[in-house]
Amino acid sequence: MTETKQAHFKGKDWITTEEWSDNELDVMLDVASDLKRKFKGRIPHRHLPDQTIFLMFFDKSTRTRNSFEAGITQLGGHGHFLTSDVMQISHGESTKDTGIILSSYGHAIAIRHDLVPGEGNAYMREVAKWADAPVINMQCDVDHPCQTLADLMTIRELRGRNTRSLKVAVSWAYAPSYAKPLSVPQGLIMLLPRFGMEVVLAHPPEYGLMPGTVAAAHANAARGGGQFHTVDNMDEAFRDADVVIPKSWGCLDTMGANPAESLRIAKQYTHWICNAERMKLAKKDVLYMHPLPADRGNEVTDEVIDGPNSVVYQEAENRLHTAKAIMALTMAVRPVDYQIG
Repeated sequence: MTETKQAHFKGKDWITTEEWSDNELDVMLDVASDLKRKFKGRIPHRHLPDQTIFLMFFDKSTRTRNSFEAGITQLGGHGHFLTSDVMQISHGESTKDTGIILSSYGHAIAIRHDLVPGEGNAYMREVAKWADAPVINMQCDVDHPCQTLADLMTIRELRGRNTRSLKVAVSWAYAPSYAKPLSVPQGLIMLLPRFGMEVVLAHPPEYGLMPGTVAAAHANAARGGGQFHTVDNMDEAFRDADVVIPKSWGCLDTMGANPAESLRIAKQYTHWICNAERMKLAKKDVLYMHPLPADRGNEVTDEVIDGPNSVVYQEAENRLHTAKAIMALTMAVRPVDYQIG
């Protein structure tokens, strides 16, 4: 049976999930599920014929770039991959000029700008101020709303739409590779309590998140019937958890000026690793999730990430379907009801 969802999102920016209502996020997830069904069934779904999205990257990417490039192609449009070093922004071109010009050439601008606290989100909002097309956040310093939407989709697929009884551990984990952005844990703590989940954030004392995102997590938990609290012990967070999401991130105070300091401090906490012993603290059917790439042998052991509780590849695949839903709704030719079925 065909179901009609009110999806009047044409032109709406996707910068953080905070600007979107629970109902709008539900519609987005329903559309993502429908697009996933059509993708699996090889059913054409060219909702954005001849449309163009500009994909601006200030940082490296695998899942984000490919989910958007493949996604816009499957929707009938085209994506332009752009790096900041080959654009005039590397010579100081203003956000006003970038936003006005690119939106006059196409139908959306997507930006990834995530490594320096205080820069990426502000840059996206300034581009959006001038752009006559939706601006999509492919990851900034504050939020990674494409990843967290895919995470919520994955949890619902595996644990049902009613997520109110679930305990989710969002934990820092050690990694020596580079000082990773704070936006994934920040996005998770802001989003998941809205849907009734108990979210426990665990991190060493030096790895606190942006105060504004922590305040939003508390407020969203109060409004959504969920819970949010912070601990300084990974084991405590994992105990009786339904979902564990352990990953590394950098120190807020050193990420911009001295990211190497984040890595130096991290060496004190090499025991913050997701291994089989720690997984035994959680429920037997616990889901292990990670946005990838995981720093194997540091953030997580092979035994866990390749084990029966790991759902990282389903989670990664859902990045394609949620990216397509974001584009299909915000870049719609006109604000119309989206037909699911």
